[in-house]
Amino acid sequence: MLQLPPAEPGAPESEIDTPALVLDLDAFEYNLDHMAALLAPTGTKLRAHAKTHKSPVIAHLQMARGAVGQCVQKVGEAEVLAWGGVPDILVSNEVVGAAKLARFAALARIAKVAICADDPAQIAAIEAAAAAAAQRLTVLVEIDTGAGRCGVAPGPDAVALARRIADSRYLCFGGLQAYHGSAQHKRTHAERRALIDGAVEGARRTVEQLHQQGISCPIVGGGGTGTFMLEAASGVYNEIQAGSYAFMDADYARNFDEAGQPVGTFRHALFVLATVMSAPQPSVAVLDAGHKAVAVDSGLPTVWQRPDIRYVGASDEHGKLEVGSETTMPKLGEKLRLVPGHCDPTIDRYDWFVGVRDGRVECLWPVAARGAMA
Repeated sequence: MLQLPPAEPGAPESEIDTPALVLDLDAFEYNLDHMAALLAPTGTKLRAHAKTHKSPVIAHLQMARGAVGQCVQKVGEAEVLAWGGVPDILVSNEVVGAAKLARFAALARIAKVAICADDPAQIAAIEAAAAAAAQRLTVLVEIDTGAGRCGVAPGPDAVALARRIADSRYLCFGGLQAYHGSAQHKRTHAERRALIDGAVEGARRTVEQLHQQGISCPIVGGGGTGTFMLEAASGVYNEIQAGSYAFMDADYARNFDEAGQPVGTFRHALFVLATVMSAPQPSVAVLDAGHKAVAVDSGLPTVWQRPDIRYVGASDEHGKLEVGSETTMPKLGEKLRLVPGHCDPTIDRYDWFVGVRDGRVECLWPVAARGAMA
């Protein structure tokens, strides 16, 4: 059920009902502008990942800054973006099931859409959906860049799938999906570079073999917030699929740059606003934000600009804080900002982004693709 907005435009941040998903608009807009500025000299385009934000509003803001489109992981997310006027969408994932593929094919009537495959049976199913809808659908071949998740082996196996797509009456070969997800969260720059060097080599080799077979490869896409400059500098990738950069979370903040310093390229813009609901002991406080309010799969949240307070445990409705001293003890009813460990699943818990600037609510944006699992 869609929840009522936790605030009204113009209200002070202190009056936002909690838990709430708060977006610092100044930091958010800086992140969008900064990504555009970083990619501009490389010639590589951004296809921002909407599985993070789940919002046509944010998609349009990214595209206004030069993004060529959006990518998503689910047909339901693609539907919400297409219905929201986003014109170019890649489902950067495999989709299995006739009903889902029929929904995907229907989107080709209102937007430019593409999808991924790593198996001949998937290609045949997409082809059947395209024929039934009287549409020509674009399909990318996903290659396994080293993460050991989805994807066919780079080289001849990928080329064979591309040939199958290119020879179809109802399909168009769109290129390669070459995302290395596990590389994003390796802490040192050297670790990330080693993994992405392997991904780049596999993609390069596959593109060369495609060209030898007379098959053009319009897109080589991948890269995330942790590695995008490596892919952008490769000379092989031409689309970057970063998503979390728009918000930043506590886990990405644990990555280090070449000098061994915390990566500070982007600013924390996304927070869970929570209220102190209990203070039962001198060094313990409890927030109204537990598992239901913030994802902890990538670690517990941090308390924004309060190094003296640690979020140490979560249950369904409660977040336990340890406070360094009595002099810094938060008061009952005090509101604190939490930086989530993982922004994507945290956002999926909420119906609204509450945009805040200079201490006041400026806007409310629906998390329109919340819960789009199919």
